[in-house]
Amino acid sequence: MNLLHHPRLVQCLAAFQGPTELVMVMEYVAGGELFERIVDDDFEHTEPSSTQYMRQILEGLQYMHGQAVVHLDLKPENIVCVSPGSHWLKIIDFGLARKLAPDTPVKVLHGTPEFMAPEVVSFEPVGLATDMWSVGVICYILLSGESPFQGDNDMETLSNITAARWEFEEEIFSDISQQAKDFISQLLQKDPRCRLSSSGALQHPWLQQPLPRSMKALPKERIKQFLTRRKWQVCGAGCAWGTGEGMRVPVSLSALFPLSRKQAKPYCTEDLSLPMLLFSPQITGWGESCPKLFHSFLGRYHSHHPVLPRPQEGGCLCALGQGLSGDGFSSTSEVHCQEVSSL
Repeated sequence: MNLLHHPRLVQCLAAFQGPTELVMVMEYVAGGELFERIVDDDFEHTEPSSTQYMRQILEGLQYMHGQAVVHLDLKPENIVCVSPGSHWLKIIDFGLARKLAPDTPVKVLHGTPEFMAPEVVSFEPVGLATDMWSVGVICYILLSGESPFQGDNDMETLSNITAARWEFEEEIFSDISQQAKDFISQLLQKDPRCRLSSSGALQHPWLQQPLPRSMKALPKERIKQFLTRRKWQVCGAGCAWGTGEGMRVPVSLSALFPLSRKQAKPYCTEDLSLPMLLFSPQITGWGESCPKLFHSFLGRYHSHHPVLPRPQEGGCLCALGQGLSGDGFSSTSEVHCQEVSSL
């Protein structure tokens, strides 16, 4: 995270690690998921507006890839708006990101099935092009509301991905420009070497040449259906987390490849609108060892909003932020901190 300082990437403001606990202070991004905003009745969704979103995503990726960092979990849930009234975006959730080294192949077994690249499913070395496949899937969904590789179950989805089996349905893409289809086609290439890079994608004619402002609005109903389905999938995954058996890897993929260890999902405070997130495998409630360095940081970062006394119900109550512009803390909020268990 310390390598990734860019306006299109969520920022880690501070991190504190002790023998048994880890606390990360994350930038407050209040606007919510991009796709959730798009389906609002008062939000215009057109192909020209979609180019603006894709350009911002690629700007963030271009910077990441310039640092030899690959995200490995790009999906609509991880593309968020800076503030409720903003069209500016940030990429979030770097829990699976990896720093690549030229002579060290990286293979991974995690991700979200619909957005995995073929090399991930096949357990082959990943690279910067792995993210570009996910960008192609996101763009396909953004313009159509349909997921190009979605099957009736995870195994069928993964099979569609490994075969690179997809198409532009005429009824759905009839109002989409040929340039947009070419952009997606150059990203959804089975061979990673054939995919556009982040820099190459930014130079594609679809993102370089202005589109007519008069282009008709794109229907939102299929995107609403996509969001509903994704929420049900997350709900099902949440049941697995609750039993302690949850992993980022879907059951169908983990069955294909044995795992050496379980990977825990990041945890956040109950109110996702709060500006501070805690990442850990488990939360054990209040602990007297809540890091003093964390308290000190809050006092220094916002000296006019010091750490408040411990509340009676447990947790340490902190006040964060006030009045910064859309790229930072946008309001004063109370945050309950909890002890982080052994990692």
